Amino acid sequence: MRKEWVKGRTGVVTQMHYARQGRVTEEMAFVATREGLEPERVRSEVARGRMIIPANIHHVNLEPMAIGIASSCKINANIGNSAVSSGSDEEVRKLRTAVKLGSDTVMDLSTGKNIDSIREAILAASPVPIGTVPIYQAIEQVDKPTDLTADGFLDVIEHQAKQGVDYVTVHCGILREFLPMTVNRITGIVSRGGALMAQWMLHHEKQNPLYTNYDRLLDICRAHDVSLSLGDSLRPGCLADASDQAQFAELKVLGELTLRAWEKDVQVMIEGPGHVPMDQIPMNMEKERLLCHEAPFYVLGPLVTDIAPGYDHITSAIGAAIAGQHGASMLCYVTPKEHLGLPNEEDVRQGVIAYKIAAHAADVARHRPGARDRDDALSRARYAFDWKEQFRLSLDPERAQEYHDASLPHEGFKTAEFCSMCGPKFCSMHVDREVKEAVARDEAKQAEANRGKLKAMAAGA
Repeated sequence: MRKEWVKGRTGVVTQMHYARQGRVTEEMAFVATREGLEPERVRSEVARGRMIIPANIHHVNLEPMAIGIASSCKINANIGNSAVSSGSDEEVRKLRTAVKLGSDTVMDLSTGKNIDSIREAILAASPVPIGTVPIYQAIEQVDKPTDLTADGFLDVIEHQAKQGVDYVTVHCGILREFLPMTVNRITGIVSRGGALMAQWMLHHEKQNPLYTNYDRLLDICRAHDVSLSLGDSLRPGCLADASDQAQFAELKVLGELTLRAWEKDVQVMIEGPGHVPMDQIPMNMEKERLLCHEAPFYVLGPLVTDIAPGYDHITSAIGAAIAGQHGASMLCYVTPKEHLGLPNEEDVRQGVIAYKIAAHAADVARHRPGARDRDDALSRARYAFDWKEQFRLSLDPERAQEYHDASLPHEGFKTAEFCSMCGPKFCSMHVDREVKEAVARDEAKQAEANRGKLKAMAAGA
């Protein structure tokens, strides 16, 4: 679809550049249709930096989407191999599962071998934007993390940009002077990229090389339209570390880097905290909005409790729904394997669905036009005992039917006015129908009696 659109685009090719020129690109028009917005509204949001359209000019099989407060709340699914598990075939299966279930973007977080071939397979198969964390591949190319150079790191980013990666998480905001702020944390620096960058700075006794070479990074992004996801290297890794000095010191720097990116027409979103108590989430959303000039906020979770390993897709979806309600534009999913191991295809499924629920709940809470239509349609189907329509409207139709059919598998039960929970005698909605019918009969009798009284009164007069 995009092959013809990008033909002839040279120089500065970012969506922000075209938007600021007053041009509604094909990508903007496509997004407007998907979101139910006017094309001019999309263009103006992209121009001011409050919306991004991650769409590398080399990713031509992409179906453009938008991340921003004016659009629906989006979700991201993380996939990728590790040094001890998985390969291209499994990662592509994870990708397809995530996309099928509604993930809006996918990040390839591969840290093992064959990173290039895995990414190429993912990009070739993906109709959604693909993000990466380039430091993972950069580290794989050196003997030890401290051997990394600024030139080597930027070469990897440019290589990924030429491959077609739509957005990159870069840890530009963690500065050397912030590191002492993390010493008394319970979990320290939990961002992998942030920890590696901290190790590099301490070893070389130098400032963050991505911060000092930020303009070179921006030049790469503007040449290929790679959106920046400014990473929260100092995000809290537990409730006790949430909303501390280190987290907000970095956030302020990310706001400064946002303005510098916009000066070069590079699209930006801001990554948000990982573990935050529920009562602190609205404050975190507002602080990002103010410090980062309303750039889209992309949050990991946040997890609202630390005591549920194996169920962190639930602890984080709770926080994600609250974050979405208060302004987060995209939610990065968490799977049941968080903190425990590499997710498999089933973990991806559970993570995506948990976050589709959170994002949809946020859209309903924000009263987005049409957000509740599907809820109302499914509720009507439920009341009508239209089981097949309930399955069709659900976020995971296969799982919904699987659970129903586990106890009532026969096709005849697809029209039954009960499920295996209540059976034929105790279904409240079935009983309610009888109640409504009885109420209707009583009202009809009362109306008839009233008409009789009126006739009698008229005859007496």
